Amino acid sequence: MALPFEQARACVIQEVGQALAARRPATEELETLTAAGRVLSEDIPADRDYPPFRRSARDGFAVRAVDLPGDLEVIGEVRAGSLFEGTIGSGQAVEIMTGAPLPEGADAVVMVEHAERRGERVHIARTAKPGENFGARGMEAAQGAAVLRAGQRLGFAEIAALAMVGRTRVQVYRQPRVGIVPTGDEIVEVHQQPEPYQIRNSNAWSLTAQVARAGAEPRILPIARDNYESTRSAAEAGLQCDLLLLSGGVSAGKYDIVERVLADLGARFFFDRVAIQPGQPLVFGTACNTFFFGLPGNPASTMVTFEVFARAAVDLLSGSSDTPLPFLRARLEREVRQHPGLTRFLPARLSPDGASIMPERSQGSGDICALARANAFVVTTPDREVWNEGDDIRVLMK
Repeated sequence: MALPFEQARACVIQEVGQALAARRPATEELETLTAAGRVLSEDIPADRDYPPFRRSARDGFAVRAVDLPGDLEVIGEVRAGSLFEGTIGSGQAVEIMTGAPLPEGADAVVMVEHAERRGERVHIARTAKPGENFGARGMEAAQGAAVLRAGQRLGFAEIAALAMVGRTRVQVYRQPRVGIVPTGDEIVEVHQQPEPYQIRNSNAWSLTAQVARAGAEPRILPIARDNYESTRSAAEAGLQCDLLLLSGGVSAGKYDIVERVLADLGARFFFDRVAIQPGQPLVFGTACNTFFFGLPGNPASTMVTFEVFARAAVDLLSGSSDTPLPFLRARLEREVRQHPGLTRFLPARLSPDGASIMPERSQGSGDICALARANAFVVTTPDREVWNEGDDIRVLMK
């Protein structure tokens, strides 16, 4: 029986997560500037308070709130990167720039737009509240507090946080090695000229791009032909990696022998069919202490099943504490019909403003051109037959 989409994805996350609870991925140290896309294996504490001083959020005048409204004596100026050495007393103000430290004695900043400078004095006609227009010391992070946690993937903001606290090197989890085995007698290498009855090895190349984008190290292995010996040899080589992806050979045809080969290698199967389209004959299991996915061989099926199932395993094997699958919502620009009972992933183009989505004209799960034109997938739910033009519908970015 085919598992519902959500149940199958939860199974992947649960099984991989449980295995990793007993054996975490190996770690390595990298220069921070080369660590983007990797996953932290250590907590990163703040080396001091952030901000390390009371920091002005506006250009204006540092004042005592109790003195306003009123005419104040301007006793100096302070800008970012400098320090006002004195103390603001009764009836006094200091001109201050955004990012500058608040002088001693001041408890508010009045924006320059609300002040009238008159030589060495400034007239402020409004009141101010203590704490207005400046950030308190340590409000972003107190010294010793974690600014980043192990399990976070390093993007540009995380790299900035590492730079902020002075970390030029960082501990990360090692990238998992993902073996990619295309299967089928009809497949030839990309540089070859195929016969009319053959196709080039596009699935291995699309999976390589998807694996690399997910932060893992892809390894394309030789094509497994539609016989037991070739498929077993390829599977054994792939199971030396941290994750094995086999593309094709998992349907019910006479020469679809991937499951038999894996069973002979001692595989434990968690599921072998999922109620989605494309991609129903999806196999997930473990053999020789390595998780594997038998992905359907049609290009759309291969791409979709990697993105919504296998990528979660890659995230976890990379050390990530998160396995996001962020669905958006958009207005449907053309009617969609389906047989109920399946979650469908249809290639589509999301409008530049993200408000509406148009399904692509596709000739089926082998239509790579339609997939290349798309920038997203329309995602249906299994409980409906029709979505009308103008209906709100789920969207998954490609």
